Amino acid sequence: MPSQPNVPERTKRSTCHETMEREEEKDGIGMEEYFPSPSEPKPSHPEHDDHNASFRIFHENISLEMERAKLSTRRENFPQCDAVQSGSQGDSIFLTWEDLWVTVSNGKTKCRSLLQGLTGYAQPGEFLAIMGPSGCGKSTLLDALAGRLSSNTRQSGEILINGRKQTLAFGTSAYVTQDDTLMTTLTVREAVYYSAQLQLPDSMSRSEKKERAEMTMRELGLQDTMNTRIGGWGSKGLSGGQKRRVSICIEILTRPKLLFLDEPTSGLDSAASYHVIKRIADLAQQDERTIIASIHQPSSEVFELFHNLCLLSSGRTVYFGPASAANEFFALNGFPCPTLRNPSDHFLRTINKDFDQDIEQGSDGLKMTTEEAINILVRSYKSSEICQQVRTRVAELYKKGGKTLEKKGSQASFFTQSLVLTRRSFVNMYRDVGYYWLRFAVYISLCLCVGTVFYKIGHSYGSIQARSSVLMYIASFITFMAIGGFPSFVEDMKIFERERLNGHYGVGAYVMGNTLSSIPYLLLVSAAPGAIAYYLVGLQRGIEHFVYFTLLLFICTLLVESLMMIIASVVPNFLMGIISGAGIQGLMMLNGGFFRLRDDIPNPFWRYPIYYISFHKYAFEGFYKNEFEGLTFPSNQGGQPILMSGNEILRKTLQMDMDYSKWVDLAVLLGMVVLYRLIFLGIIKFVEKFKPIIRALGTISPKQTTQVMVNPYSTPLHEAGI
Repeated sequence: MPSQPNVPERTKRSTCHETMEREEEKDGIGMEEYFPSPSEPKPSHPEHDDHNASFRIFHENISLEMERAKLSTRRENFPQCDAVQSGSQGDSIFLTWEDLWVTVSNGKTKCRSLLQGLTGYAQPGEFLAIMGPSGCGKSTLLDALAGRLSSNTRQSGEILINGRKQTLAFGTSAYVTQDDTLMTTLTVREAVYYSAQLQLPDSMSRSEKKERAEMTMRELGLQDTMNTRIGGWGSKGLSGGQKRRVSICIEILTRPKLLFLDEPTSGLDSAASYHVIKRIADLAQQDERTIIASIHQPSSEVFELFHNLCLLSSGRTVYFGPASAANEFFALNGFPCPTLRNPSDHFLRTINKDFDQDIEQGSDGLKMTTEEAINILVRSYKSSEICQQVRTRVAELYKKGGKTLEKKGSQASFFTQSLVLTRRSFVNMYRDVGYYWLRFAVYISLCLCVGTVFYKIGHSYGSIQARSSVLMYIASFITFMAIGGFPSFVEDMKIFERERLNGHYGVGAYVMGNTLSSIPYLLLVSAAPGAIAYYLVGLQRGIEHFVYFTLLLFICTLLVESLMMIIASVVPNFLMGIISGAGIQGLMMLNGGFFRLRDDIPNPFWRYPIYYISFHKYAFEGFYKNEFEGLTFPSNQGGQPILMSGNEILRKTLQMDMDYSKWVDLAVLLGMVVLYRLIFLGIIKFVEKFKPIIRALGTISPKQTTQVMVNPYSTPLHEAGI
């Protein structure tokens, strides 16, 4: 956020007064341009021939209402006028969309329209509310404007930012999703403060970031829950409405110039809804922010806070214009709002066709279906002057243009991001019982079972098979249990996707933080159960052998977690991910060299490449070499007792590759860990880069319009002439 110049208070007031006078003169001229008086009569329809005079009064009232709203907004912001003029006007963002269509395929040939030819705009300093019944396209419109449509949708039309095709840079926009994806083990204070450290620039001190976080929490009424854990499926925490406020709080920390909110009042009571929306509306006016929100059913007090209203029904525009003039629009079309009824309730009841109720029109009480009422309103809006004025305003904003947004990147440095993410992830892993602690208890139990079943196996000829079986079990099934933490990791991925889409940090910082935070727990999970199994079974003595055993078990567990990270990036559903991870590990285990010795594995597929890319091969070799090298065992051949060396057993009996030492196997496994983590990072980057291309391929441009993909990761991928 740009810092404001240090201007004396007297200078600020005089500058503000002069600016205000100039703006009033400018708006006195511009208002007629925004709502021009038409030179020719409005197109008429049979339903509206009797309302021409009323419509003229209606449009005059709209013009007057818009002028009053602008003057009121300017006077309310008079103390902050200098800040708005000097710091925000050049950085403000306005959005326009014209003839926007979004369709989704229902099969091979059928397509269903989610949005049908929408046109509108969102300006700095104003709160645009998108309303309509469930399934009308509110969230779809919001996703289309934010560039978050799924790849199976097809989009056409024109979306422009500041009058041109460009992308939203990091820090310029934020999106509060309908689902509150939060780290359930953190308190409210921790969640907001960690987010502040990630988003706010390094030029701010820690105390300043902490003050910003606490101030924002107080603004949204979270001061009494700062030390309460958010909570989730395993523990009681915040209510749904409180979680909603935490999500909003996290996204407005940086005071983004463009804020998208999907159902921000979900789960909130009427009082909390009012205060939250009031705070957001004040933010829009004071700092010249552009706010676009989908609202399901606001109270009358909340409805009065909206500047503009976009009313949708089945993907069609029923009304777009000043929120305060919507009541008169419905009344002039024969659907007046009853006295003492919430206007938003009346609008939604009139245009909700899910229940196909009869609607009364006019004073004569003429009955009609909801579908007929919607068609009347849609036709009336399309033929009205307000619709033409919206199109005129869209054209004006296009001609006006604005500042080209610069891609600033994440505001915190890579080192700060990595440090904060490591600390946050470490706290989450410590408090989440299912992440490592439950697995630790299972490992202890299994290693106790292994130790008692193979207790003191000795150095007889039969101990050769017993040792190889024990080591194979530890290398395979103990590490196999690492997939138990996959559900917790999937939840982390959901948080990462939300924060990454809003530009909180980079992929590299996330991978680094997750890796560093997991190392202490994996060392504990490997060392303690490994020591129990190692000494109860009576494996080869010596601190060097035990240290190698522990390191190899640690690397194998870390490798399995890295593999599951790759799976989570491709298969986000945790049930499918566990099944996929178990199948991949089962395939590697089968060709690791225990169930079928190396020389018996069929060519070419199973040995080349499966055998050599299976991490079990190197894990078995490392464990076997660490255990058998330096030991001797009696032979089972008759006659004189013959001692067999461990190297001979490795080469002939177990068919291990003895051309390199056990440390090479450890190094190969460590290299596979690094490779798997890089593959995970590459998949995330690949999806970020090519998902807009996939979406662009599904974009149709029947009128040769410009398609704008509002994507925070890459530049626009294609252009078409206007």
